Amino acid sequence: MAIEILIDEPALRHRVSELGARIRADYGSSASVHLVAVLKGAFVFLADLMRAIEGPVTCDFIAVSSYGAGTSSSGEVKLTKDLDHGLQGRDVIIVEDIIDTGLTLSYLKEMLSAREPRSLRTACLLNKPSRRTVAVPLEYVGFDIDDRFVVGYGLDCDQQHRNLRYIGALEGPAGGLS
Repeated sequence: MAIEILIDEPALRHRVSELGARIRADYGSSASVHLVAVLKGAFVFLADLMRAIEGPVTCDFIAVSSYGAGTSSSGEVKLTKDLDHGLQGRDVIIVEDIIDTGLTLSYLKEMLSAREPRSLRTACLLNKPSRRTVAVPLEYVGFDIDDRFVVGYGLDCDQQHRNLRYIGALEGPAGGLS
């Protein structure tokens, strides 16, 4: 199965750096920003984004599942790992690898809003607007992409390809399923 490079490593580094600078500018130099990464796909993006945000930053992890072992969403979102720390009164940014239908993000925003953060925003590396079925606001977006099944930079296909330093589209049988 071949992988077509869509976004190379230098472009990823540059855009993540821009997002980090914009986040810091929006919150001010001394405000603590709390990043909540959605596992597993967002962990690489989280690591680079944290380093790109100057000043106080903390993080936590949450895990949800809507894909199972395949390449198409089941449409049902399940919480599989909750946060380790509270959100009350904090400036929180949900860090997502990719926004597709919007169902997962909508679920997360509703659940995390109930925990009374001071603010709740979203940073996503990849956005597939053509697949959206639920309208969700996205404050920080890395790249808009077409409707293709992508891997690399933390994103996987059946737990493979997370280690690629770029974003690539699968070509072949698995790439046709999305």
